[in-house]
Formats: sequence, structure tokens, C-alpha cells
Amino acid sequence: MSTTDGPGGAGAQPAPPATTCYRHPDRPTRISCVRCGRPICPECMNPASVGFQCPEELADARRTVRTPKRTTGVRVAGKRWGPVTLVLVAVNVVVGIATAVAALVSGGNPVNSFNSPLTSELLSAPVLVDQGEWWRVVTSAFTHASILHLALNMLALLLFGSELERLLGKGRYLTVYLVSALGGAAALQLFGAYLGGVVGASGAIYGLLGAFGVVLLRQKQDLRGLLTLLAINLVISFLPGVSLLGHLGGLVAGAVTAVVLLWAGPRRVLAVAGVAAVVAVLLVLTFGGLR
Repeated sequence: MSTTDGPGGAGAQPAPPATTCYRHPDRPTRISCVRCGRPICPECMNPASVGFQCPEELADARRTVRTPKRTTGVRVAGKRWGPVTLVLVAVNVVVGIATAVAALVSGGNPVNSFNSPLTSELLSAPVLVDQGEWWRVVTSAFTHASILHLALNMLALLLFGSELERLLGKGRYLTVYLVSALGGAAALQLFGAYLGGVVGASGAIYGLLGAFGVVLLRQKQDLRGLLTLLAINLVISFLPGVSLLGHLGGLVAGAVTAVVLLWAGPRRVLAVAGVAAVVAVLLVLTFGGLR
């Protein structure tokens, strides 16, 4: 079957007029670029999904295709670990090195530096804070009892903090971290009068886990993995020498702060006001002598 009746028949269609290639004026052609319509000769034809493209259109299409960038190991690490998280880890590590050196100089054990003279100046204890040494609430959150204590906390911070930093953004993430540390201190001051010295970033890290749960809940994602992790860590918190109060205080403060920030969204005034209210409550609980 055919739709034509041969040359000159009733079904014959007139051929398009011949023209010359836009790049080679001496070469007649009846083919045009499917994108720009310029006439092209066989040498200039580049197959497309339909028809042919001219060299210029092909080059333009290739320029719009993103090619993967080669990155060094440092850059890959920089993209995986959030910059704020790396700064927080660096501060904790610097303090850890300083306490270890102080322990070594004083004749102590640098691996287990809880008895370091510098650690004694940085740790927090309800009785000391009640006496006006308020800075311990801050310094204790960046001080650790041993190299193992520091390593475990920093590993957790890298793994969970970097992802939360990506989800919340740098400013909101740092806010959650610091408010969580204050929440852990508030719980210790309010309920931990019997405790001696306390150190560690665990309260802040538990706060990040609480905030992570709020984010996952908002995104309607599965919480079972995070809840299992929290349950295991809360069981560990009952072991001797582990601050359950600091962990719970940080967890609650981090979750509440995340709720405030996500509720405020892009409304900066509401976010600042909400966080300020949370901080004000924690400051009253920490320094208000409510115990």
C-alpha cells in the first residue's frame, strides 16, 4: 500500500526548495536543524531524538549538562560533615587536649583526665553554680572525662549533627545545640543537688536527637530507628557515672526548640521570640534557686 501514485501522481508532494548549508554555502541541502531551523549539510548533521541538530545547538546542549566535579578527600569530608558540626567538634577536641595536657603536667593520667586541674575548673556541679560560678554551665558542655568519652560523643555529633545541620540550616542547628546544652544543665541544677562534678556534650547531643525526632515527625517519616536508638541510650544512661538528668534535660530542650523553630518557619521575629522564651525558662530553672 502506498499513499503516492508515482512521480507526478495525485498523491505526490512537492519537495522543499533546496538551499545551502549555513556553514558551507557551496553545499545545497534540504535538511534543517530541528532546534533552530538552520539548513545543514551531511557533515554538519548531529543525530537528535528526532531529526538532526546543527553543531551550535549540540554544543549549547552539552554546556547545559552538569558534569560531576572531582573533589579531594578534604572536600568530600567537608560536604559530608556540616561546617558548624566541625567547629563544635574542634572546640571539644581542643578542650580535651588541654585537659589531657594539664593532667599530664600535674602527674595525672592524660587518658582519663577527669581529675585534671583544668577539668576541675571547667566541670559543673549544682553546689558550685549556686555559689555564682555560672560559667561552668557552658564550659562543662565542652569538657570530657576521658579520651573515650570525648571520642564517643564526637562520633555521635558527626553522625547525627551533620544531618540535622543539613535539615535545619546552620543557625537553627547551632541554636538547638546550645539550648540543648543549657537544658541539660537546667535539669542537673533542678534535680541533681546530690551530684558531684558533671562534664560532657551528651546533653547537647541528646537534644540533637530530640530535634531530629521532631523533624522526622514533621516530614511524616518512620521514627522507629530513632526511637530504638534513644531507648538504647536511655538504658545506658542508668549506668553508674552517666548523667541521666543531663541527657533527659537536653533531649526535652532540643525537641522543644526544634518545635519552636519549625513552627516559626521563615518568620525570624517569631523564631527569635520563641527561642528567647525557651532560654528564659531554662535560665530561671538553672539559676533561679527553685530546687
